[in-house]
Amino acid sequence: MTGKTFFGPAADGFWGLTTTLTKPEILGGLWFSLPFLGVLTVHEFGHYFTARHYRVRATLPFYIPFFTGFFNTIGTFGAVIRIKDRIFSRKEFFDIGLAGPLAGFLVAVPVLIYGFTHLPDPLEYVFRIHPEYQVYGADYARHAYRAGEGMTLGRPLLYRLLETTFADPARLPHPNELMHYPVLLAGALALFFTALNLLPIGQLDGGHILYGLLGFRRFNRLSVALFIGFIFYAGLGLFTIHSSLDTWLYWGAPYLLYLFLVFRRALPTPRRGLLLALGVFAAQLAVAQAVPGIEGNPGWLAFGLLLGRITGIFHPPAPDERPLSPGRKVLGWIMLVIFVLCFSPSPFG
Repeated sequence: MTGKTFFGPAADGFWGLTTTLTKPEILGGLWFSLPFLGVLTVHEFGHYFTARHYRVRATLPFYIPFFTGFFNTIGTFGAVIRIKDRIFSRKEFFDIGLAGPLAGFLVAVPVLIYGFTHLPDPLEYVFRIHPEYQVYGADYARHAYRAGEGMTLGRPLLYRLLETTFADPARLPHPNELMHYPVLLAGALALFFTALNLLPIGQLDGGHILYGLLGFRRFNRLSVALFIGFIFYAGLGLFTIHSSLDTWLYWGAPYLLYLFLVFRRALPTPRRGLLLALGVFAAQLAVAQAVPGIEGNPGWLAFGLLLGRITGIFHPPAPDERPLSPGRKVLGWIMLVIFVLCFSPSPFG
């Protein structure tokens, strides 16, 4: 995909940087890195080989490392390829966009199934990692984890379905311990990235797919609506966190500036962008006041800024706008179902 970036976790390094790694730590890192990087690699080569099939020049995948030395990361922002030729038909946009997430998805599902069918005894495993928890016995979670502390991953519909089908319920890990189950973690993050790329907005993979299904005009109208809904949901999380009206009067201006920046290119004039920002802000405030406890996820706001200011929310037209074949249309709607199955509104808790 031209200019496509994987935004967030991707590979080895979840346990942070240490001066000396033990053999179990190295093996644990490989059990995470190899399947997860495998999913990323298959995804990118799905795009690459499909582009080459249409004689569209493309680079090999570039992997983007990400380590800080100050806090734990998962080692990478992902991988990208760059399309170096113009794509001339709606069908080519559709096929190249669809090939990556479909190929990655077909690897991610077996990774998760393997993780669910090879779960260790949870108490023995956790006590080996956290020997200090043994004093609490089987009731360790109530004493070891405080509400709101530690990172957990969202469990999308497909994750729950595979968990119910393949896992022994007695061996399932506590949500706060998923980072110590490297194959499960790799599979869960693979679903997250599949969903992220399948968001049907702009020139993400999902945008290419929906553009192929709907055509230039209908897709771009829908993409704007979906983007506004995406930002509306994400921003609701800020109103949940900062419910005090005084707090909003204090820092509402920076958030309004953010809304203007992300919506500026969604409408033809700055004035309309500002009016849209004011309207979304007012609607979010009204909903937060009318429905106490409603949740959003402000973590998506950073990705919204990337979409609104860098990758864009519109799709360019192709010289050949002929509709897709019936078989491609069926496959395209199947991919949108896969997006729903893999998507979690709050992927990180």
